[in-house]
Amino acid sequence: MVAPGPGCYAFAMSSPSFRTAATPPPYWRDRLAQYWKLVRGDRPIGTLLLLWPTWWALWLAADGVPAPWTLFVFSAGVWLTRSAGCVINDYADRWLDPHVERTRARPLAAGTVSGREALAVFAVLMLVALALVLTLNGLTIALSVPALFLAASYPYLKRYTYLPQVYLGMAFGWGIPMAFAAVRGEVPALAWLLYAANILWATAYDTWYAMVDRDDDIKMGAKSTAILFGELDLLAQGILYALTFTALALVGLRAQLNLYFWLGLATAIALVGYEFAIARRRERAPCFRAFLHNNWVGLAVFVGIAVALATRV
Repeated sequence: MVAPGPGCYAFAMSSPSFRTAATPPPYWRDRLAQYWKLVRGDRPIGTLLLLWPTWWALWLAADGVPAPWTLFVFSAGVWLTRSAGCVINDYADRWLDPHVERTRARPLAAGTVSGREALAVFAVLMLVALALVLTLNGLTIALSVPALFLAASYPYLKRYTYLPQVYLGMAFGWGIPMAFAAVRGEVPALAWLLYAANILWATAYDTWYAMVDRDDDIKMGAKSTAILFGELDLLAQGILYALTFTALALVGLRAQLNLYFWLGLATAIALVGYEFAIARRRERAPCFRAFLHNNWVGLAVFVGIAVALATRV
């Protein structure tokens, strides 16, 4: 083995990686990096789980592809409101997150972002979302008020009720009546049926998420459906998903969607079956994978709706 010569050390000291390790990044870059982590910019799963039902509603309301500006406002609004929801959730959970294995590295829990900074980020995100909503009709603007209340109040429910997952479904799905209001100027029965389906679906997938943290939540006195269901969690999950797909089937019948919707729904059911297969032992990592897997469930339903509407005679 040949020993490295002096030139190797000179190269190492002049390399970009060595300089990065020795020189801290500029303050503004560090703050932006922390804020990006705070809004879960590095974890898009929450945005996707909020995006799919919003797109279900937009396509059904428009009977096809919605108007470009409406699609942009709601797609951007999904990212903004989900990001704001993450911020206010972490602010509310400052007492809990440092004691939970999965969340102790989050910026607020780790102390790299202050509570005041978090509230400022939340305010900026919600103001931008409001500016977008103000370009739509009056009914949509009016419906944005309960949307703000749902997003801001959700994180506090885990202290007082075992059903924060249900409330999450209400908050995550509020884009559904808003989408119908923006496209049609009204919120028909179909919208509320789709909203109910989303509440059931969100309760189910967020229960997988809650099963990951169940032991830590019990120690800290936090509440969730995973704790409420206890040993009957898998049975409860089966009931929730069955009700979800029943509601979606009723949506398909009411909207008179063709075979492609039913193929998408069947694919979604098969995907949920896979979730039960991997999470049947209730271990943390598989339960988290089952939660993440719901992105594909939402996509399958969306593709079924979009293709069914595009091929309608």
